[in-house]
Amino acid sequence: MSRFLKSLRAALFAVTCLMADVVMAVVNGPDIDPLDDMELVGKARMQVLFWDVYDAQLYAPGGIWNDGDPFALSLTYLRSLQGVKIAERSIAEIRKQGFSDERTLARWYENLIAIIPDVANSDEIIGVADDNAHTQFYLDGRFIGEIREPAFTRAFFAIWLGAKSSEPRFRDRLLGVRS
Repeated sequence: MSRFLKSLRAALFAVTCLMADVVMAVVNGPDIDPLDDMELVGKARMQVLFWDVYDAQLYAPGGIWNDGDPFALSLTYLRSLQGVKIAERSIAEIRKQGFSDERTLARWYENLIAIIPDVANSDEIIGVADDNAHTQFYLDGRFIGEIREPAFTRAFFAIWLGAKSSEPRFRDRLLGVRS
């Protein structure tokens, strides 16, 4: 690919990110602890067939999760995965929840592949839903990007926390429900 085409592609990508209201990490990003002032609500291990995929931990102020209030979901990966595969699976799970606006799903997919990196064993991605229903993402404690769209935040976290989750027992463990 020529240098001109590479530059053009990079410029188009930057404009797309700005139009989609996505904030990408600057070299050092915000220097904050995404779990500050939060306590553990519950935890669960995601397994697919014979494979352990990740350990999840849900955090909220006072250790009590309320839909619509700020919270954080930590995923510590137990195997290597490509970021694009994580994004694909996320969109497929959002679609399973009943979200059917394909243009919006395509935009969210592009946002996710721009933010979510490839992960290796023991990498931790934390998604934080803030007071404005925006989602910030952190990799091993370092800010990697944000999607400032409340509809995305609701749909994305519903994968794990929504009533229509494809993994209801997993959801219950995250929410601290005793079964």
